[in-house]
Amino acid sequence: MDLKEFYNGNCFDAYKYLGVHFINEHKAEFITYAPSAHHVCLIGDFNNWQEDRMERIENGQFFYFLHDHVKPFQMYKYRIYYNEYDYTDHCDPYGYYSETSPGSASCLYLSDYQFHDEEWMNHRVMDKHKPINIYEIHLGTWKKEVKNYDQLGELLVPYLLENGYNYVELMPIFEYPNEKSWGYQAIGFFSPTSRYGTPDQLKSFIDYCHQYEIGVILDYIPVHFAIDGYGLRNYDGTSLYEYPERNSKWGSCNFMHSKGDVCSFLNSVAYFWIEEYHIDGLRYDAVLCLIYYQGDKKRGLNIEGISFLKSLNQGLKQRREDVLLIAEDSSSYQGITKSVSAGGLGFDYKWDLGWMNDTLDYFKKSFEERPSHYHQLTFSMYYFYNEQYLLPFSHDETVHGKKTIIDKIYGSYKQKFSQLKALYLYMYTHPGKKLNFMGNELGQFREWDENRQQDWILLDYPIHQEFSSYMKSLCHLYLTHFSLFQEDYDYKGFRWIDCHQEDRCLYIYKRICEKETLVCFFNFSLNDSYYQYTGEHDLELLISSENSYKEKKISAGKQKEIFIPKLSGLCFQEKKIG
Repeated sequence: MDLKEFYNGNCFDAYKYLGVHFINEHKAEFITYAPSAHHVCLIGDFNNWQEDRMERIENGQFFYFLHDHVKPFQMYKYRIYYNEYDYTDHCDPYGYYSETSPGSASCLYLSDYQFHDEEWMNHRVMDKHKPINIYEIHLGTWKKEVKNYDQLGELLVPYLLENGYNYVELMPIFEYPNEKSWGYQAIGFFSPTSRYGTPDQLKSFIDYCHQYEIGVILDYIPVHFAIDGYGLRNYDGTSLYEYPERNSKWGSCNFMHSKGDVCSFLNSVAYFWIEEYHIDGLRYDAVLCLIYYQGDKKRGLNIEGISFLKSLNQGLKQRREDVLLIAEDSSSYQGITKSVSAGGLGFDYKWDLGWMNDTLDYFKKSFEERPSHYHQLTFSMYYFYNEQYLLPFSHDETVHGKKTIIDKIYGSYKQKFSQLKALYLYMYTHPGKKLNFMGNELGQFREWDENRQQDWILLDYPIHQEFSSYMKSLCHLYLTHFSLFQEDYDYKGFRWIDCHQEDRCLYIYKRICEKETLVCFFNFSLNDSYYQYTGEHDLELLISSENSYKEKKISAGKQKEIFIPKLSGLCFQEKKIG
């Protein structure tokens, strides 16, 4: 390890040096970084949890060479003394595997997995002209049949293919102690949670996804970590990783991004998952808190956090330019998706939380209120080309009393389903890549609960089954029609036909690319409407949110009268006349 780079915050492979590394099947070397420790002892299964004092080597590192009795899966900890008598037992910050919660030890792990995804990896590119349809999932609550990463692959991959998703995003799988944190307060940043199996089983799942051309995105948590005393907190008796006495707004510890060794740790975490697990993308959690102190604009710019993001993203792109870097950020800070060399933060995509909030707020409005809020749905295209946006309906929109997507919508039970289909047609024809949280595709009314699987029983009810079938058709439509993704971030890819039908709540626009043009009509009022559309082409219906819609082709000359049923959306493809 280049110590100068490590202390300057420019190291991306500290995990290759720190932690535990097998020399052979029976010998291993342990190195931990604890510069303020009085001394450190190694304890574990291999020495009956008795203390073996580690040797202090340069720059605050402690070393121990175990030449006998070492085997994979044995548990261990570092007993770190703050003075001659007082100590805390810590798991390994660079440990590759962990004891299953509520246990807290690190585990020795020797991976022998060989990936078989050469074709995927050789052709993987970050191309904004391609479709991205992400299915966000919490592994423990998708389906109760899933007990490990192997079963996840067997059940999830066919489901993704059937339902038209080409990416899966895993909510955090860094080892974590508290189920209620959903993984966002981690302990083992290099350790996939043992709740669902071994590191090699996770690699096999990712490999399996790649065999079927499904990319895997991982939630990455660079802002904070769990407060549990056996983790990173006060690791060497001092605030080695965290701001002293300054917890995050979630009650967890804040990483101190002004320290080079902390930045090198976080750099190495990100690169580790990309390099060792073939992860295709990272979704950075809570980027707002890296742009502004504690995520509060009034506190000013977080200069150290911004510097860290630029260095990390630029470093990752230099090493793997084909990986997706996605910011979950609700700020109006400019340049999130510009390259670092152009003065930006270097992300590929940014969640469009403004679009999400405005859209869902509009659909909460009564039908009488909507005309006066008409432009909540047009505002997104006013700023859309400032960044490369991704449209998310994530887990955050289905918890904590916010209600699920369908339950937010105003109206009767039947009206909710009519509008839900139109809402999703609007989402999938609007510029920007897509993300949906599990359960959204079922029309689930119950909020997500980390203790329960999704309500698959809903598919026994016709109205939910019909909606699920509609979502499959819509997702496959998105993946196969170039105008819906090829020019997402170019002005020529979208054009309003009419965005001034306030009284009737009608919206008409085109999606355009070299190969095709689609025309979309939406009616979010309680009244059926006709619209006089002027166009040189016939219109052929691709999809309608209204089941009873009968006009499969419209070819009444240049001036066409389009019937748009109440609470519906229509998508037509332009065809040559005749």
